[in-house]
Amino acid sequence: MIRFAVLGHLAHTAGDFSLNDMPGGAGRMDVLCRCVTTSLFLSHGMRRDVEVYLVLLGPPNPPRTVLFSGEKVRYLSPDERSAGSLIKKALEIHAGDEFRESTPGVYVRKGGLQEFLALYPFVLLEESGADVRKASALPDNYLLSDHMNLTKEEILQTGDLPVYSVGPRALHADHTITVLLNELDRRAEGWTL
Repeated sequence: MIRFAVLGHLAHTAGDFSLNDMPGGAGRMDVLCRCVTTSLFLSHGMRRDVEVYLVLLGPPNPPRTVLFSGEKVRYLSPDERSAGSLIKKALEIHAGDEFRESTPGVYVRKGGLQEFLALYPFVLLEESGADVRKASALPDNYLLSDHMNLTKEEILQTGDLPVYSVGPRALHADHTITVLLNELDRRAEGWTL
């Protein structure tokens, strides 16, 4: 299973946002929606071996984590509004310390980065890391940020995570996921440079 965790620094933690204003009124929820669709969709299918965790840190009830399971998700189309609608529904239900399903394949719980890093061994994706194309083996779990850099507190929470990069320039989070998945696909199919 390949896992992506995306930090949404301003992303709303309640379902009170408008689908018509996800960039502004929902705290850049549009960035997270693009990460969901990029992670899960192929041209004519779904990546059933991928999970996407959105760690929402914005108002009014941070932190919250929304999980999209590629294996179980239903009612998701490859557009921002569709993903935003499923996130909105997830945030409208009562969330406890354990994941609770809101719609098929979409889950929500209280908690953020600290609880999340305890689940799986992650690597951090940012432009200062080691080139993924030169790595002899790639891990399965990746942490990346939305349109903002990690805060000093988040850097401390991540501790000594290995750091990887998909290239020398800063890319949008969803583009980073695309490049990384392409590299993983090439390796899985035996393609080499």
